[in-house]
Amino acid sequence: MIKVGIIGAGFMGKTHGKVYNQLKNTELVGIADLSSDIGKQYAEDYRCSYYQNINELISREDIDIIDICLPTFLHEKYVIEAANEGKNILLEKPFTLTKESADRIYETVNKAGVKFMVGQVLRFWPEYVKIKDCYEQGDLGKMRMIYANRLAQMPNWSEWFQDESKSGGGLFDLHLHDIDYVIHLLGAVEEVYAVGQQSTSGWNHIISSLTFSNGVRACIEGSNKMTTNYPFTMNFRGTGDKGTIEFKFEAGFNLENRDSAQNSLVFYQESKSPRLLTVEKQDAYYNEIKYFADCVDNNWPIEVITLKESKYVLDVVLAIKKSLETGKVVKL
Repeated sequence: MIKVGIIGAGFMGKTHGKVYNQLKNTELVGIADLSSDIGKQYAEDYRCSYYQNINELISREDIDIIDICLPTFLHEKYVIEAANEGKNILLEKPFTLTKESADRIYETVNKAGVKFMVGQVLRFWPEYVKIKDCYEQGDLGKMRMIYANRLAQMPNWSEWFQDESKSGGGLFDLHLHDIDYVIHLLGAVEEVYAVGQQSTSGWNHIISSLTFSNGVRACIEGSNKMTTNYPFTMNFRGTGDKGTIEFKFEAGFNLENRDSAQNSLVFYQESKSPRLLTVEKQDAYYNEIKYFADCVDNNWPIEVITLKESKYVLDVVLAIKKSLETGKVVKL
């Protein structure tokens, strides 16, 4: 049985905790959170021990996985501490905020020889998995153009998010999802250009143009500054010389009602009726966490998203940030 400790009892910590309690090969044994009220309630709800001292949880000898669901500016500190304790680490996205921080994490994790994965959930989202399968099987032919968006209201769960130095703003927290996915789909990026709107909390409405080494171009929009009551929306459209695939998703304020969201995946071909693609209904967070737990349990390599890939995705996001700040095309 794989024993798990979670750091952070917020929304994502609860999302992860629910999954561990569903899996047959994991046992959630501890939650660490500086807030005793929140942490103790979490421990009661999820049937585990509470730790106000995070290091006490990390240093427990019987723990196999430390799952970090903390504000982004704390990621490096606790990844390094967990790695130095020999723990396998699942880190909720975003990876980190700077290249220097990523380099330190990369060096420490590799030296420790532990399993590590950033929770880029779109790589496990059933419709996005289906899109990648269709592309790789040649159903779309040669890809020509991709459009994606992710539109939301400003998160209201904590004040730290309003500080760009701690969260990275919408660029790192929201836009990152689609940047990661198109890299997962298409590979290396040649250059980026981005425009957007900046506030005291960072770049929170961004439109990025990416040119990939294989010649495909993508236009990606991300915003967490949508009008009050605007539904959480994500769309993906990939057009190739054999067809177009389009995913549409519309949920509540913060993905609370994923199960009842408006959701469709349609494949369009020349001279044929549009075809609604059937995708098995699965929870992407369940898929993601089960994958990592199974890799730890069976000593399998992490392949869906490697540490090296996470570093590369961060490089692309930092290039987008540079383009936003300079108004220029940035080559990678």
